[in-house]
Amino acid sequence: MDLHSPLKKFFGFNKFKGLQEQVVKSIVSGNNTFVIMPTGGGKSLCYQLPALMQEGTAIVVSPLIALMKNQVDAIRGISEHNGVAHVLNSSLNKSEVAQVKEDIANGITKLLYVAPESLIKEEYVTFLRTQKISFVAIDEAHCISEWGHDFRPEYRNLKHIIKAIDNVPVICLTATATEKVQEDILKTLGITEANRFKASFNRPNLFYEVRPKTKEVEKDIIRFIKQRQGKSGIIYCLSRKKVEEIAQILQVNEINAVPYHAGLDAKTRVKHQDMFLMENCDVVVATIAFGMGIDKPDVRYVIHHDIPKSLESYYQETGRAGRDDGEGYCLAFYAYKDIEKLEKFMASKPVAEQEIGHALLQEVVGYAETSMNRRKYLLHYFGEEFDEVKGKGADMDDNSRNPKKKHEAKEDVAKLLSVIKNTLQKYKSKEIVNTLVGKENALLTSHKTHLQPFFGIGKDKKASYWMALIRQVLVVNYIKKEIEQYGVIKLTKKGAHFLEQPTSFLMTEDHSYSAENDNTIITNAKSAGGTADDKLIKLLKDLRKKVATKLGVPPFAVFQDPSIDDMALKYPITLEELSKVHGVGEGKARKFGKDFIKLIAQYVEDNDVLRPDDLIVKSTGTNSGLKLFIIQNTDKKLPLDDMAKSKGLEMEELIKAMEAIIFSGTKLDINYALDDLLDEDQQEEIYDYFMEAESDKIQEALDEFDGDYDEEELRLMRIKFINEVAN
Repeated sequence: MDLHSPLKKFFGFNKFKGLQEQVVKSIVSGNNTFVIMPTGGGKSLCYQLPALMQEGTAIVVSPLIALMKNQVDAIRGISEHNGVAHVLNSSLNKSEVAQVKEDIANGITKLLYVAPESLIKEEYVTFLRTQKISFVAIDEAHCISEWGHDFRPEYRNLKHIIKAIDNVPVICLTATATEKVQEDILKTLGITEANRFKASFNRPNLFYEVRPKTKEVEKDIIRFIKQRQGKSGIIYCLSRKKVEEIAQILQVNEINAVPYHAGLDAKTRVKHQDMFLMENCDVVVATIAFGMGIDKPDVRYVIHHDIPKSLESYYQETGRAGRDDGEGYCLAFYAYKDIEKLEKFMASKPVAEQEIGHALLQEVVGYAETSMNRRKYLLHYFGEEFDEVKGKGADMDDNSRNPKKKHEAKEDVAKLLSVIKNTLQKYKSKEIVNTLVGKENALLTSHKTHLQPFFGIGKDKKASYWMALIRQVLVVNYIKKEIEQYGVIKLTKKGAHFLEQPTSFLMTEDHSYSAENDNTIITNAKSAGGTADDKLIKLLKDLRKKVATKLGVPPFAVFQDPSIDDMALKYPITLEELSKVHGVGEGKARKFGKDFIKLIAQYVEDNDVLRPDDLIVKSTGTNSGLKLFIIQNTDKKLPLDDMAKSKGLEMEELIKAMEAIIFSGTKLDINYALDDLLDEDQQEEIYDYFMEAESDKIQEALDEFDGDYDEEELRLMRIKFINEVAN
């Protein structure tokens, strides 16, 4: 069967890519076919070419309207007749639907793209039953499986609908599917005898890196993007709110970025998608609603601000980088706190779904925290072996570039495997670790495991150590996880053999991403740009004291400590730079700044300080609307309660916003509000206290007045005080 001339005729290609030719042959021969091909492998050609070659119309079931539109446009581009490809979904009006039916009936339409929801409609099924259908292709077939990363219940009915239309071959295609998901898809569709084709999941041009997620994450992202100016990238976040926030922060910092999520109206989404495709913007910040079927070959980086819910999602999303085989950098920020958040979301789901969700999440944790070759870990998850020495792209990840220390763990592996064997292979990793470290829980007690002689044989090491060892032993196939039983661990033949004759096992020492270590991570992150400069802090504080004495005000009224610390980190030498320092603002910079920037400039010159230009990250000014509102309404003497109510704020939040205004040097007159709260003597007493105080800390004021005034009164008086003596 010659497939090359139609390939050349319709698509202009001289040769097939990877497994395409075998797949097309299988379909043209009328066989049920199952194709697993990673993103960028040329999946769509596998069903488009046979559809164009054969008589009748091929039905393509696809979950996303944007994806269908893209593909229909592409197919229409290679044919002189617009009707060659159509979409049938909820976006069409009556006359458009009539046109689609007419083109199918006249044999013009070769590809009909439908959403599963549309295919359920009785009128469409009745119509299609009378037409010549060549085959049904199910794209993104992992949506059929509840083990897939994007399960959609309406996909489960496809088997019956296809049977109702015609007994035609079925072709399933997906870019990711573990063994478990594959079996589930084929069983649900009733095509277990299908020809299966699976391409390698290795994308050797992608570089994988996981970084700890610290408070500086936005700064890290801005720095990363600025080093890749003019290149296209995608940033994934889990929530719409975070998408909007990050997009704004990037825009304020002169990065051409747009947001994309399901909460935007369709017109805006299409506009933003097109801006990205047409290179009118560099970065799309998106929820996972974005990118399925985005055919942009030159995405140079994909950043995960939040770690995804499954390794499949992660693989799909990173797979959007470097489709042209050029550079593709995949950077994920990881903090265990995010995993805990995802687990909380799951709590409302049915138990079976929770079990699946937890099992998938644990795989993500394993990937993020592992110190072994990340590509090897990822490919092992998809059932593919990888040689980390000779394999393509073997050194393309952070762990291979900066190898961690290894130590001999032969005895520990033997302990681990013996516990799995002696507990009759019925526990998941967590229970195995609890058994090793000797930690009782209800499940272990019910099986009387806590009474066994091996209970606690590994308590000289931490639980996290054993968890890391389980992950490394899993990848070399000494043990396997029974997904059917939600992650129960069993010994493999190889593992049983190791128990009889233990051999050397070099364990890689793990990263630590735990919450307790957050601080160490942050200081490490800062040391790249230097931590705050203690010598400079001392000089700045001396100057602050001098200025304060001259003006007859306490030092904190000039600049607060966090502002001084920030100056010693950013070395501002112009008033504009100073105004971007934490808690300063333009008013304050103009009032007190001259002497301070003079001192810093001299210090920078004397000490050859390399100023970190890129460390000054502008904030979004999201609060500037609120700031204006507060200034205008305090001028109008509007009661504070009413101001808070109209903005949906708690009083505490309103006061915080007022403090931000006042500490950055802008005037704010709230005397009218204080006069309703405190009489003249009380105001004077608190005012005098602040005048004499060493610091403006509210807790110290509360202690001093010992219950005479509450926190709200003291904070409002501090605002009045700073307003009068400092601004």
